[in-house]
Amino acid sequence: MAIETLTGAAIRPHLPALARLRIGVFRDWPYLYDGSEAAEARYLEHFAASPHAALVVARRGGEIVGCSTCQPLVEQSDNLVAPWRAAGIEPQRVFYFGESVLLAAHRGQGIGVAFFAAREAHARGAGRYDIATFCAVERPEKHRLRPAGYVPLDGFWNRRGYARRADLVCRMAWKQVDSDAEVENQLVFWTKSLR
Repeated sequence: MAIETLTGAAIRPHLPALARLRIGVFRDWPYLYDGSEAAEARYLEHFAASPHAALVVARRGGEIVGCSTCQPLVEQSDNLVAPWRAAGIEPQRVFYFGESVLLAAHRGQGIGVAFFAAREAHARGAGRYDIATFCAVERPEKHRLRPAGYVPLDGFWNRRGYARRADLVCRMAWKQVDSDAEVENQLVFWTKSLR
């Protein structure tokens, strides 16, 4: 398995692979995302335009099997930035970790750990950030689409040093597999000190 961190113009050629992974992986629980290539193109164009973003790519035998993204929080949409301002935390101090998407056959092999390490290294290298963060969708325990035996990633995130911040919550809407229209979802931030 090869893990590579890409920045600047090197990101753009890998956006189609990232889009395919996002559509495929996020279709499953807990995101239930019914993605489209058009929606992905709009979202990823914003990411690719960031001069401070990084794309971490996992390859096996030349095939991209996973991707993970990060960029400064202030480059994100206001629904992601506003909760930090409301909490009195300067968004300029925060580096945001976007998706980590990995094909199921390659999970449990340390790639997720490598994704976090690479993104943290990139954020620290940027020099002026104190906090690493990501957000995760919240779903009811008794949701009808929750798979039997589902184990949340909370323990994995805790072992990486991240803590759930119930005081930092945002909302995002997306088309879901169980709906004809976009559904507004609540996401909670998880944080770790970069110091």
